[in-house]
Amino acid sequence: MDRNTIQKIFIGLFISACIFIGLHISNMTSIFGNLDIPKQELANNSSSSRMTYGRFLEYLELGWVKQVDLYDNSRNAIVLASSPELGNRPQSIRVEIPVGASQLIQKLKDYNINFDAHPIPRKSLLVTIATNLILPLIFIAGLIFFFQNSDNFSQNAGNSPMNLGKSPARFDQKPDTGISFNDIAGIDEAKAEFEEIVSFLKEPERYTLVGAKIPKGVLLVGPPGTGKTLLAKAIANEASVPFYSVAGSEFVEMFIGIGAARIRDLFKKASENTPCIVFIDEIDAVGRERGAGIGGGNDEREQTLNQLLTEMDGFKENKGVIVVGATNRVDILDAALLRPGRFDRQITVGLPDRLGRLGILKVHAKNKPLNEDISLVQIANRTPGFSGADLANLLNESAILATRYKKQTISKNEVNEAADRIIGGIAGSSMEDTKNKKLIAYHEVGHAIVGSLLENHDAVEKVTLIPRGGAKGLTWFAPEEDATLVSRSQLLARIITTLGGRVAEKVVFGDQEITTGASNDLQQVTSVARQMVTRYGMSSIGPIALEDENNDQIFLGGDNEAITDRIDNEVCKIVNHCEKVATKIILDNRVIIDFIVEQLLDVETLNGDEFRHLLRQYTLTPIKN
Repeated sequence: MDRNTIQKIFIGLFISACIFIGLHISNMTSIFGNLDIPKQELANNSSSSRMTYGRFLEYLELGWVKQVDLYDNSRNAIVLASSPELGNRPQSIRVEIPVGASQLIQKLKDYNINFDAHPIPRKSLLVTIATNLILPLIFIAGLIFFFQNSDNFSQNAGNSPMNLGKSPARFDQKPDTGISFNDIAGIDEAKAEFEEIVSFLKEPERYTLVGAKIPKGVLLVGPPGTGKTLLAKAIANEASVPFYSVAGSEFVEMFIGIGAARIRDLFKKASENTPCIVFIDEIDAVGRERGAGIGGGNDEREQTLNQLLTEMDGFKENKGVIVVGATNRVDILDAALLRPGRFDRQITVGLPDRLGRLGILKVHAKNKPLNEDISLVQIANRTPGFSGADLANLLNESAILATRYKKQTISKNEVNEAADRIIGGIAGSSMEDTKNKKLIAYHEVGHAIVGSLLENHDAVEKVTLIPRGGAKGLTWFAPEEDATLVSRSQLLARIITTLGGRVAEKVVFGDQEITTGASNDLQQVTSVARQMVTRYGMSSIGPIALEDENNDQIFLGGDNEAITDRIDNEVCKIVNHCEKVATKIILDNRVIIDFIVEQLLDVETLNGDEFRHLLRQYTLTPIKN
């Protein structure tokens, strides 16, 4: 619900509340407000007060009452009395006469009191009409205005309080997203699947000729930023059929049955515009496995899921409605949602490989002026693990930096700085030449030396003492190729290299000077070693999976404490062995470490080529390029 709608709804509520209060006050006035006591009666004597009826009768018996004026059908009276309590001065006192005091007139006659009864003045015709007709009409008109406009103001019917059960999906009869299949690169397999669906929508006779049926659902699975939503935009633009887009979270409400009603309304509208495409982003919000105890015991989500299952493949036939879902948590989806007949195709949209990254960079570099020193191939080589969104952000950050430096083109420096910002965070100010800076230099050079001298480790990309993010210094390694499978020797090399920084501190400054800077390194080391033992079967325990990907214990019976102890012992063996290897490398190359540290303290940043040039001068060990 947009801001304008919320404001108008609150205005309608405020107006209705004011009218209701006014009507209530007018009714109260008509009932209790006919106390037509002239104000001048009380204004003549500023010392006027109130008196109980019992006290009034006492005054009457004592002869202190001089005059009585009755108002409001003898329900109220203004009594002129004089008594020693009142200083023997006549004063006007108001008395409320209870119902049933019918003998009051007779008592006033008996005590020879001067009294008079004042009739209720008749209201004018205009006031009567305003009180009894106009205000109720205004109140009813305000309610009608509020409910009608709360529906008209809403951009989505589901946002209206009177239309909670209507679909919140955005509808485009002829969607023009500005994205075509030519704008998508790096996910060729997924793109080919969608191109086939577009072909089916445009030329269905080619497929029906051989008995093929159009898929009812296509599920896009993959990490965030890999292009799932981008593919949906492309198929919406290319298919030229009605397109509904909605997020899974928009179906789930706190009221039972609202989500199911919205699902029914969505598919009802979609069936009226076939063939069409329904895109449900983040479908895991509504498609979580039933009975998993998620959602605090609220049955609303499960009812919504049941309705979605029925609409996609229930008793009634679904013709021409293709559902495209996107999620990065396929593991938590209900099995009934994933079966063929609902989602016939599950397309994995993974992180792009080297060629995929190059294709993505070419797409995003079309409208950017690049300098001649930029090589998209080198950028693709340097960015393993980057998603399509990361690569688009990389070139966009480069363009922003070029603008900041008042350049007409994007150079290699801006690309490198943007990559550093994305990987490590925003650069901080340089450290002063203190003991801490020297310790950090040895720590980072320790990582770089050990990683360069190990056969199964990646090459050094950069060593820097410039703080980025929460790190005081950083060492980056660039893999020669995308790692799809990792060997035991590579995992051990990673552990050894990660321990190289702490070992360098220990060798150079002593055991007592080891700092807390290696805390994150130790967490990584322990995690990798534990996975080697419990998931990959790379220890003396054997090829047994003792934990799953979420680190949930799956022990195979027996004494769990004994198995836990064995796991811990194996992890310690792996880490201690790797520390010994790292220590030997640091001790054997102490001279070159000191030399490179002095160079690093002067320039604060060494790229991979500069680091390897210095290292080759002092070691005979082959250095990886």
